[in-house]
Amino acid sequence: MHNIEPFYLWRDIYSSDQDPNALNFENEYSEFHYTNKVYNYLLHPQWDNFGSDTLFYKLLYVDYEEAFCVIELIGEWNDTINNDIMLLKTELIDHLIDCGIDNFMIIMENVLNFHSSEDDYYHEWKDDIDGNIYFINALPHVLDEMDSINLKLAVSYGDRLNDINWRSTKPDLLLDLLETRYLDI
Repeated sequence: MHNIEPFYLWRDIYSSDQDPNALNFENEYSEFHYTNKVYNYLLHPQWDNFGSDTLFYKLLYVDYEEAFCVIELIGEWNDTINNDIMLLKTELIDHLIDCGIDNFMIIMENVLNFHSSEDDYYHEWKDDIDGNIYFINALPHVLDEMDSINLKLAVSYGDRLNDINWRSTKPDLLLDLLETRYLDI
């Protein structure tokens, strides 16, 4: 896992450590000093921590005028033991909502496991915004676990959203692409 970097090809148009509204504003990252880990696996130093022991993030892009953001996650999403959704919602998502963000694109490719518990925070998240929450490109067993608590009532995921080539899309066009794909289902 130490070789998996957050997506970096949009850094020329947005870098969260240069965004005064981002939680990691003015963070300096080492390329050699590894401090974060998921269990016994070290993570690349570019990942940011929102308080979870097993799930880390990178704010890849934010457009405050268009009110959307793209967040990439890595690790194990564990609501059962760590209550990761509570931490994610209260530490990161609420902050972004306070900054005017209404649409959330969550890249799930590196979420290796998803252990569900209650779905209250997901519904609260959905109720707090006028837009949508998209989970993009989740692994099949992660989708199964999300289906087990009927998470589709609060979050859009799976189907065509699980086959998005988001890396080749400019971030300002990503929301339109997701809305089009989801509405076509």
